[in-house]
Amino acid sequence: MTNDFKVGTFNLFNLVSPEKTYYGKRSYSHASYEQKIAWIGSQLDRMGADIVGFQEVFDEKALHEALQKSDSMRSAHLVIVPPKGDTPSVAIASRFPILAYEIIEGFPIANVPAKQFTRPILKATIEVRPNFTLTFITAHLKSKRPMLDKEDHDITLLERAEGEVKATIHRLAEALALRAIVMDELQNRRKPLILVGDLNDNDRAVSTRVISGEPPFRNMPDHAKRAIWDVLLYHVKEIQSRKSYQDFYYTHIHNGHHEALDHIMVSQELVAENPESIGRVGYVRTFNDHLIDETLSDERVAEWQSDHAQVVACIELKGI
Repeated sequence: MTNDFKVGTFNLFNLVSPEKTYYGKRSYSHASYEQKIAWIGSQLDRMGADIVGFQEVFDEKALHEALQKSDSMRSAHLVIVPPKGDTPSVAIASRFPILAYEIIEGFPIANVPAKQFTRPILKATIEVRPNFTLTFITAHLKSKRPMLDKEDHDITLLERAEGEVKATIHRLAEALALRAIVMDELQNRRKPLILVGDLNDNDRAVSTRVISGEPPFRNMPDHAKRAIWDVLLYHVKEIQSRKSYQDFYYTHIHNGHHEALDHIMVSQELVAENPESIGRVGYVRTFNDHLIDETLSDERVAEWQSDHAQVVACIELKGI
């Protein structure tokens, strides 16, 4: 057994069984469905991750069948938030034992303009090595899609802008609620935490930085810095960019914009700069070669693929 393990995030893009409708009228043929689960299985094998957080699961049976197409994840432990109607859910698959898990739907805070997550958060305790566990969270925050009071084709441009603002406010409220969950797990504890998922905004966006927290300023007193470091999450994208001459991290292309919506964050226990760390992020890979900029090409991403890239981070432990 090596001291390395890999974690990943995978937006499955509307995973549902064949002939079963989603979003009211869409469905996969049997042929498209078979292509989709085979592609998911092959991507999982390319990723080689030991723990994966999934998003956009409409059907638990379909996810089980997709895992069976993967050599690396076929025997993985799986926990899933039961999908509800036209709202997809999240799941966690792990080659390590999942000791406990929790589905979090309501906000643990008040005084925000929302009461619950659009898609519940899934939090798990995973035993990576004997006597060594970590907290693993997967999330899928509110998208940038406008929140509208009537059919899309009936709205004005101003009403669309208002809907986009409402969606942003809801995502910010979700980010704050997720931050509260993270802080409760981390504060005054030494247990590592890894958060993955489709956060529907880039790493510098306000909502994403709310979740991770901001590093302390250089001139702050040491005790104040330690209090911030205790509950801070570090973006593996930033860890990787400091090691590389170039940055090719994008996980989604929308109307010509290359965006990083899919994230992996780790707590200070897994950051090399922390002298008391028990491990570090070794490297990060994005599997985005199937994505197409549709403003430059007549090609389209196949319906049986995902419109998101997958992200994998290798975690190197210190002699555990």
